[in-house]
Amino acid sequence: MKTLVWTKTFVRALQRTLRQHPELRAKIEKTLKQLAEDPFHPSLRSHKLKGELEGVWACAVSYEHRILFEFVQNPETGEEEILLLTIGTHEEVY
Repeated sequence: MKTLVWTKTFVRALQRTLRQHPELRAKIEKTLKQLAEDPFHPSLRSHKLKGELEGVWACAVSYEHRILFEFVQNPETGEEEILLLTIGTHEEVY
């Protein structure tokens, strides 16, 4: 199980997404739980991005919504963590 690190940008984007799409709350919670347990679970459709977002990963919340994240090392523990960057529609995050 990996630790999820929530950035301020992610929290703001999450609040905006939930305001616009309150019906996604349960799906987002399930996706975040799955991401912490197994970031490469087939249901997430995790994939590495290219171009300007090289080094960033994306996973699917729904057909239209994505979470962008990075794998980072915790300097204190040396453990790999997941840094949550943003959430939004395909158009908003890419």
